[in-house]
Amino acid sequence: MNGLKKGAGIKRISIGNQGFDDIRENDCFYIDKTAFIKEWWESMDIVTLITRPRRFGKTLNMSMLNCFFSNKYAGRGDLFQGLSIWEYEKYRQLQGTYPVIFLSFAEVKSTSFYEARNTIAAIINDVYKQHRYLIESDIITDGEKEMWNKLEKYILEPSMNTEENNSMIQRAIKDLCGCLSRYYNSKVLILLDEYDTPMQEAYIYGYWDEFTAFLRNLFNSTFKTNPYLARAVMTGITRVSKESMFSDLNNLNVVTTISNEYSTCFGFTENEVFRSLDELGLSDKKEEVKRWYDGFTFGIQKDIYNPWSIINYLDKKQLRPYWASTSSNGLASRLLQKGSAQMKEHMEELLKGETIVVNFDEQIVFQQLDTDESAVWSLLVAGGYLKVDGIDYRGETLEPWYHVSITNLETRSMFGNMFKGWFGVAASDYNEFVRAMVCGDLEAMNHYMNDVALATFSNFDTGVLPSDRSQPEKYTSCCDYQGAANGASLCYSTNLEEIAIAISFYHGFVLGLMVGQSENYEIRSNRESGFGRYDIMLIPKKNQLPAIVIEFKVYNINREKSLSETAENALRQIEEKNYDAELLNRGIDKERIRHYGFAFKGKKVLIME
Repeated sequence: MNGLKKGAGIKRISIGNQGFDDIRENDCFYIDKTAFIKEWWESMDIVTLITRPRRFGKTLNMSMLNCFFSNKYAGRGDLFQGLSIWEYEKYRQLQGTYPVIFLSFAEVKSTSFYEARNTIAAIINDVYKQHRYLIESDIITDGEKEMWNKLEKYILEPSMNTEENNSMIQRAIKDLCGCLSRYYNSKVLILLDEYDTPMQEAYIYGYWDEFTAFLRNLFNSTFKTNPYLARAVMTGITRVSKESMFSDLNNLNVVTTISNEYSTCFGFTENEVFRSLDELGLSDKKEEVKRWYDGFTFGIQKDIYNPWSIINYLDKKQLRPYWASTSSNGLASRLLQKGSAQMKEHMEELLKGETIVVNFDEQIVFQQLDTDESAVWSLLVAGGYLKVDGIDYRGETLEPWYHVSITNLETRSMFGNMFKGWFGVAASDYNEFVRAMVCGDLEAMNHYMNDVALATFSNFDTGVLPSDRSQPEKYTSCCDYQGAANGASLCYSTNLEEIAIAISFYHGFVLGLMVGQSENYEIRSNRESGFGRYDIMLIPKKNQLPAIVIEFKVYNINREKSLSETAENALRQIEEKNYDAELLNRGIDKERIRHYGFAFKGKKVLIME
């Protein structure tokens, strides 16, 4: 990737530079990934889709392919001199010999179908402009020239943006391939970067079906029924299901983070990172860098490092969550936030450094993200938030069960900040809440929780897409609030499903507050102790700290006369179920154990001890 500071023969770093030619021309630091060219070309695959987490060098590698194969770079072997690909005479002869169409959908982040479609049309039109010299040749027919002008007019005049022009946009890349193929007497290579960016936006903003129907026809025309196509590469973060997008493409090879192909072509290997640290005189920092940025696994290749963070660390020489800071992680946050109690329990285990075993399909089916939690794990693995440590194949159908864990310390910090961020500015004083809980300051605890409820809970259900579990019309109890956690009413209720969802919401909230306490406490939830399963237990790692048992209850209008009675019932359950048993078995004195009953009624919270 890109470079180290000047001095002592060390090359410059060029942060964020994704242009291969620019990096090489300016002699910036670059870790040689040209072996990717040889591996891909010799695979003989017609269409290759490669998924990798964001900031893993996908765009730079696509730029590298463009510089190597495109006839625009004919005679530019100097860009590859000294790199591994230039050791092969066959590839020296291949450089600069193909017409190449290079596109990126990175900027297609639209809130409506029409906006997304028009942005894609503008991107295709930009590619047409690069090849406008074709219009002056005798090879281009009058009909093709008219089509070129029509596409340009479509972009310039909003009145042209009608559904009737869908087919023109969908076949535009194929038509351009035909012109290039006749002009150069050669089939065409197509490189499409960040193919899945617009799909995530379509899912989030609720125009998935219409957009995927449009994109499916575009991909079919470009990659399936295109007689002028030599080879193609697509890159992205997620593997969108074949049924959603690629149902007609039987010439597609999909390479995910679990595949062995191209396992060292994206991201930095440990040898590459350690060699760079040695060059910069940072050999003594290897273990720290490994703890922060190592952990990614592609296929059977372990010890892959996040290149964005490594480049920034080499530049700034400070350990920071560089990669985690490059995205809002909004979709992952929303899905975890509204997940079940079991999902939050799994997240608790992951945050403690444990491994969980889950079953999921590598293919992302966006429509299932709201209803199928296994799809969420697939998204987290594809995005690099979790790593696959191993796979068990179970049963007659060899169903895969994945052993996954949080990738590294940087990613762990991202999850912690995500959980705190769920509660906006109210979370800024969360340390005061934890301190109050440890000290037994009920007044401060109640003040904090009620402030959070007023400031935050009314804004919780902000997603555009409705969840299948969101059925507010079924809630007939005397609710004073109908807007949080999947649309479930966080209120006094007689509906057991409502109560379970509401408790799950508060459970996740309080667990989020505990994220930063892993050095002081072993944090456990929904575990058996005594005669039942407690909600949250904090087991102290230091003798001077108290142990804490927390039970949540939502006010039930048919059972309780007041919120205080709800809190008292929570405390009574702790005693009657003997939740202290686990703590007592660990040798913690009864006097060091604190019980807290949390009672909720809409945006009102009462904590009692």
